[in-house]
Amino acid sequence: MTAITRPLALLAGLGLAFGAAAYAPAAQASPHVTVDVRIGIPPPPPPVRVVHVRPRPGYVWAPGYWRWSPRIHRHVWTEGYWVRARHGHHYRPARWERHGRDWRFHRGHWHR
Repeated sequence: MTAITRPLALLAGLGLAFGAAAYAPAAQASPHVTVDVRIGIPPPPPPVRVVHVRPRPGYVWAPGYWRWSPRIHRHVWTEGYWVRARHGHHYRPARWERHGRDWRFHRGHWHR
């Protein structure tokens, strides 16, 4: 190396070293963002009128109801059926209730 190129090479090397030391890459931690999206279940359609056979002795009719199917994103009608009566209990059919802007489903059950 000549007398002139040596100081230039030294300055270039120092410049690269200082440049590399001054370079600060963006932080590797990704920001955590939470988005709360509430997609409420729409109200169920009106009940379907179904004519069923005569009452069976010892049984109670559980009427049909709309159930929400998350797989297809809509209400699906569930047919009514006969339930064996329970002495001292009465049957509360499945129903939808409004809670603020949302709807909640309550399964049919026996109540004392």
